[in-house]
Amino acid sequence: MRIAIGQLWQETNTLNPLPTTRADFEPLGIYFGDELLTKLADVNEPGGFIQSVRQWPENPELAGLARFAAWPSGPVTPDTIAELLTSILDRLRTALPVDAVYLALHGAMVAEGMPDVEGELLRQVRALVGPRMPVVASLDLHTNVTRQMVEQASALVLYHTAPHIDVCETGQRAAAALRHILIDRAVVVTAFQKLPLVAPAERANTQDPASVSFKFRECLQRAEADPDILCAGLATVQPWLEIPELGSAVIVTSTYAPKALRLCRDLAEQLWQQRRGYLPELTDLPDAVRLAHAEPDGLVVLGDAADSTNSGSTGECTAIVSELTRYDWPRPALTTMVAPYAVEEAQRQGVGARYTADLGGVRDRRFSTPIRLDVEVANLFDARFTLTGHIGKNMPIDMGPAAVLKHGNVHLLVTTRSGPHFAPDFFRTAGLDPFAAQVLTAKSPCGFRAAYQDHAKKIYMVRSPGCAPSDFWNHPYLNIPRPLWPWDEIDAWAPEPVLIA
Repeated sequence: MRIAIGQLWQETNTLNPLPTTRADFEPLGIYFGDELLTKLADVNEPGGFIQSVRQWPENPELAGLARFAAWPSGPVTPDTIAELLTSILDRLRTALPVDAVYLALHGAMVAEGMPDVEGELLRQVRALVGPRMPVVASLDLHTNVTRQMVEQASALVLYHTAPHIDVCETGQRAAAALRHILIDRAVVVTAFQKLPLVAPAERANTQDPASVSFKFRECLQRAEADPDILCAGLATVQPWLEIPELGSAVIVTSTYAPKALRLCRDLAEQLWQQRRGYLPELTDLPDAVRLAHAEPDGLVVLGDAADSTNSGSTGECTAIVSELTRYDWPRPALTTMVAPYAVEEAQRQGVGARYTADLGGVRDRRFSTPIRLDVEVANLFDARFTLTGHIGKNMPIDMGPAAVLKHGNVHLLVTTRSGPHFAPDFFRTAGLDPFAAQVLTAKSPCGFRAAYQDHAKKIYMVRSPGCAPSDFWNHPYLNIPRPLWPWDEIDAWAPEPVLIA
């Protein structure tokens, strides 16, 4: 028995003007064949899947295909996506015959001219392996589920948590679903419901009992405890996608069609009724910084969703650093920026040098306003560490050469490449203690709470510029289905799930 494994992972933000190329997949690691199995044996969804399958009494052989993963950014270029898909499919063709295929995907990957990358990959995989072979994929909770994805996969297994702290467990659940189909010979159907809504991410904290998402997580986990339900998922979707099939979705895969339809309908109805609970509460940036400065002790975290590198923004916006430098800070104020040109200049100047830095408006001319700032190079370092927590388990991160530029007690961490600019280990790698700061900027809409919720005295979600605005419905989207909430008020809607065998 042989099971083929591949990974194609990137969350696209179509408002980001920077295209994603093959080079953007290199920092997180491009692996082929056995190297994939070795490098990812305890990393994220593939690690959970590999560990689970290796415990099966049947002892299946695992055949590594290819692994491509890139940090969220702009749409993938046509030549890059052609190379990536060809690489995975050619290796699958060489690996045949196999008995099943597992793909670790994100579900919100967009390439120029290809708005449904995962659906296209699944379609081509299905064309290679035939209609009966089990094909299971794991997906992020912010996947944009399309009908093509549901039709081409035997089962789609989604994260249940935001912040995403169940990535490894999702791989384990994907293995369990595959086992039911492959070993137990379960005959399954999937109930699928697309909703005319996009849910903001800021309040979608499935770990907080006060959040609208908390009960959905509990409901999904209870559903999967039912032996008739292989997997149940609620996808609140990546909001910054200008694509024709944008919208949240509910999917339930089961051996019993009436139960799948009933659960799918109920979840969709609940999400629709509670959609307003996702609307974020934002604090104007000047007010948030003023409130942080007024806190004599403890840590204040400013959630910078609009320039969230986790959400595919450029990470180059200067609004927060400009506002922070208006104040004298008794304790450190920590903020970040993706600015390779600033890193290069800091390296030329050297540690201890004082000069006037030009920042912003280079990579992103739409949302990033250029500023000039008197700084001291406080540190030069390599932004490399292992991420465990939101989005990752044992996930190697390499944001390249980096620098700490100090203006008074404001510490600006500039990196060569994008990455998890919220992560505590990122700040520690720079020689700074994030939990001892007076204020810290986390470029993330919700996931940062996994690291800071228990440490922060106050958390403010700020209204600021960037490619991932919290109030995205106030920005023009020209290529999305309409009506779509919250762009449009919709008087009435009722779920009508479809059953896909």
